[in-house]
Amino acid sequence: MTPRRNRFYLDKAHGKLMGVCSGVADYTGLDVTAVRVGFVLLTAVTGGMGGFGILAYFLVGWLADDRPREFAGEDTDDRRFWQKVRARPGHSIRDVRASFRDIDRRLADVETHFTSQNRRLADEIEALR
Repeated sequence: MTPRRNRFYLDKAHGKLMGVCSGVADYTGLDVTAVRVGFVLLTAVTGGMGGFGILAYFLVGWLADDRPREFAGEDTDDRRFWQKVRARPGHSIRDVRASFRDIDRRLADVETHFTSQNRRLADEIEALR
C-alpha cells in the first residue's frame, strides 16, 4: 500500500519521546517547539484533567503509524506544499489550476512569438538549416 501524504504520521526521527509532537508539527506546519510548549502548557493549565492529555499523548503514540521512509528525502518545498494541502485541500486545487492556467498562457505567448511573421527570426532559422 502506497503511503498517503495527507495522513498523520509520527515523526520519530525528530521526536523526543514518541514523535507525537513532531508529527503534529510536521502535519500542521507549526514549529515543533511551539507544539511541545503548547502541549505542556495545556496539560499544566487543565491540571492534567486526570491525566487525559498524557493518556491521549501515549494513545496517539501507540496507535499512529510511523512516518514512511519514502518521505525522508523530501525537500522543504514539498513538505510545505503537502502541509497546505492538508490544511486547505480546496485552496490547493485552486492554486494548482491557477498555476496550470498561468503556464498555459505563457506557452501561448511563446507560441505566438515563434509563429508570428517575424522575418528576422525566420531568416535565422533558415540559416541554421
